[in-house]
Amino acid sequence: MTNFSELNISESTLKSLERMGFEEATPIQAGTIPLAVEGHDIIGQAQTGTGKTVAFGVPLIEKVDPKEPTIQALVIAPTRELAIQCSEELHKIGYGKRSKILSVYGGQDISRQIRALKNKPQIIVGTPGRILDHIKRRTLKLENVKTLVLDEADEMLNMGFIEDINAILENVPSERQTLLFSATMPPAIRKIADTFMTEPESVKIKAKELTVDNIEQFFVKSQEREKFDILSRLLNVQKPELAIVFGRTKRRVDELSHALSIRGYIAEGIHGDLSQAKRLSVLRQFKENKIDVLVATDVAARGLDISGVTHVYNFDIPQDPESYVHRIGRTGRAGKSGVAVTFVTPREMSYLRIVEETTKKRMTPLKPPTADEALVGQQEVAVQQLKEIVEKNHLSTYRAMAEELLKDTDAIDLVAAALKSLTKEPDDTPIKISEERPLPMRRGGGGGRGNGGGRGGNRNFRGGNRNRSNGGDRRRRDGGERGGERRGNGGGGDRRRREGGDRRPRRHNNEG
Repeated sequence: MTNFSELNISESTLKSLERMGFEEATPIQAGTIPLAVEGHDIIGQAQTGTGKTVAFGVPLIEKVDPKEPTIQALVIAPTRELAIQCSEELHKIGYGKRSKILSVYGGQDISRQIRALKNKPQIIVGTPGRILDHIKRRTLKLENVKTLVLDEADEMLNMGFIEDINAILENVPSERQTLLFSATMPPAIRKIADTFMTEPESVKIKAKELTVDNIEQFFVKSQEREKFDILSRLLNVQKPELAIVFGRTKRRVDELSHALSIRGYIAEGIHGDLSQAKRLSVLRQFKENKIDVLVATDVAARGLDISGVTHVYNFDIPQDPESYVHRIGRTGRAGKSGVAVTFVTPREMSYLRIVEETTKKRMTPLKPPTADEALVGQQEVAVQQLKEIVEKNHLSTYRAMAEELLKDTDAIDLVAAALKSLTKEPDDTPIKISEERPLPMRRGGGGGRGNGGGRGGNRNFRGGNRNRSNGGDRRRRDGGERGGERRGNGGGGDRRRREGGDRRPRRHNNEG
């Protein structure tokens, strides 16, 4: 591993990284920072969770002059959550230099952003639609931009932002440094690199560093109506510290979070119909361990950078393997191990095979736990809690009462009663979860391993062109930016184009 002190960066930035708890650079950081500090254009191929923000954030902060009251750097991110997280990270990296950083995104009052832009920030982090909106209003002046960053470029392509990105790039000086980061390199992203970058250096993480070897992957084959009870028992048996449950639709997320709450779990859901304030509140509570289970749609969880997630449960198997990799990538971070469990109905087994081919790792079949096993799991939690209470030894005010109880009560019975009071016994309260139709059967897709079910038929699960940058499907991705930003009304715009709300119902796989 490479130490940050070896990467020729300033003392103030080194101190900021040390304050953030960073000592050794990840492979993408070690490969990118020296080249970017020298001024090269960079194409960085790396997935979420590999440290990309620090990889481009350090050279960006190094180059910005805090005394110059103009916008010197522009970072484009696909979602508002990622834009917010990125700006927070840049603020920490640039703590010593006191550079002014502003994030602009849909769903936030645009007049507030306009006022903030008058305070002369040096770095802008934003989503494509809102950045373009400010450009058209002439409230965002980019003629002094020296560094441009495209983060999660392939995801912006998938979400239909390619035209917006091209329009933005045309408003940035041609004499600039461009840093492009993407998990994959489809032709449309290559075209951007060819058109707008100058002799870029490529930094690509080796395949072995992109695998999910530190994540144990299981699948549970079950009927739709059985899935929730199995999920409840798994939570009791596996005892996750922090868990994310992924659902395919907004309705699914709402019903799952409500049902988990009824069963006694501290659960909250996030999806595109929630207000920005509510989404940020839920994410903050989850990061602070005030919520045990976060239930989310793919789009709402895209770009989340939450440490400490031990388990990911795919209540609905995703349609494409890329989404699966993004989902389970929420766990197993920073060298820690993680667990991913995917629920699959019998008709969806061919999708499971494609996911296995993509990750190059077979999932282990998991036998659903019984009610008795779920109870044992919770009893073990109670035993651990009791031991921790004893170890902390703050018991002096209770000893007299304990001695009094022991005069008339058997010690073993007393401990058993304490354990019973601490045990969250599995709750079998009837729950109503609306059944989702299984994913459509894939043409030529079998169910068995190694029988051609993985690659047979149409490779694109949506049944359309594999290149999602064209065709109607791109309009139906997140939409949370395009719908709210393109009209210049602070997140209003054409409500029909918001996430999951665009031209409903279309296919059942959409978020609404």
